[in-house]
Amino acid sequence: MTQHYDVIIVGGGMVGATLACSLGNLPLKVAVVEGNPPQPFEPDQPMDLRVSAISIASRRILESVGAWNNIAGMRLCPFRRMKVWEMTDGTEFRSRDLKYPELGYIIENRLIQLGLLESLQAFDNIDFICPARPKQIHYQDKGSELELEDGRILSGRLLVGADGGRSQVRHAAAIGVTAWDYEQSALVLTVETAYGQQDITWQRFTPEGPQAFLPLPGQHASLVWYQNPGKVRELQSLSNGALLNALYEAFPRELGDVVRIESRGSFPLKRQHAQHYVKEGVALIGDAAHMIHPLAGQGVNIGLLDAAALAQVVVDAHAKQKDIGGLKVLKEYEAMRRRDNLTMMTTMDMFYRVFSNASVPLKLVRNLGLSLAQRLYPARLAVMRYAMGLQGNLPRLARGESLLV
Repeated sequence: MTQHYDVIIVGGGMVGATLACSLGNLPLKVAVVEGNPPQPFEPDQPMDLRVSAISIASRRILESVGAWNNIAGMRLCPFRRMKVWEMTDGTEFRSRDLKYPELGYIIENRLIQLGLLESLQAFDNIDFICPARPKQIHYQDKGSELELEDGRILSGRLLVGADGGRSQVRHAAAIGVTAWDYEQSALVLTVETAYGQQDITWQRFTPEGPQAFLPLPGQHASLVWYQNPGKVRELQSLSNGALLNALYEAFPRELGDVVRIESRGSFPLKRQHAQHYVKEGVALIGDAAHMIHPLAGQGVNIGLLDAAALAQVVVDAHAKQKDIGGLKVLKEYEAMRRRDNLTMMTTMDMFYRVFSNASVPLKLVRNLGLSLAQRLYPARLAVMRYAMGLQGNLPRLARGESLLV
């Protein structure tokens, strides 16, 4: 027996769940299909390895869909300062310069998802189907059909791919990608620090790759060590004691003492961009549409902006009695997001290429640029607004406004 929906969202992670919550309490029947239910939160749980730097624009989106208080009631770490340097003191960005209490927040990905799913339960028009996985996706421009592994069949006018970089929805709709691998991998460590909870995130550029510090609640932090893949494999093979010694030798004094390594993991870095975000009856959001270098921590933020923009387009089209899966309607979403996302991806590529070059003259130019950014107050403010998600063609939810106008 087939269950019929207006919108089927494949993927109930942070981005897919945000889109679903944005469509809550509307005269649209929505299904969210998710394979892995997140582990419930307990206050004494260890910190998760996977964390995100959430911008002010993303907070506004999460507030608008009713999830922010759920997340804040678990745990998060606000940061008020951000420092970037290579050879010299570099540049420090401060939230007080823009008269904001914070620049952003470091939050475990699972807790963002849990906060969203808690909000999702309040909406009568949304079915959260989990655990469930697509067995086959039959894409058709006038309405797609989703056959689940348990035998259930869902049909919907608008099929949304929020199912990550290896998106089944994108594959079913025959949307190609442009992709390449960076010559770097990232070693990610969750550590306990001797310092108390910090309010600064920093990044130092080295000839081998950047080193990043992300503060977590209490005496905890997430460290990201970018290196060539062979070096990351070597570091991963070390005992915790030997890896601690390697950290002390390679990381700057700003790190301070690390009491212990709590967890570790690594992943290769890849750039990927869908050649189209939409076709008749289908739309891609988040990693299904784009995968970006994590250098500035913008991957989740641009994914949440995708969700907010697509929700706005769908709500506006439904209010005007337009076809929510029509190509003309969905092209409005693509126009809102593709150029901004490409700009962010190109900027990250530029940083990767410029700062991975060991040329001494180029290194001097880089450091001159960072020093000038510290001295040029308007330029520093512009960079901060960009990083906080306060620039560009923002969807209404990212401006703190209602979708219903």
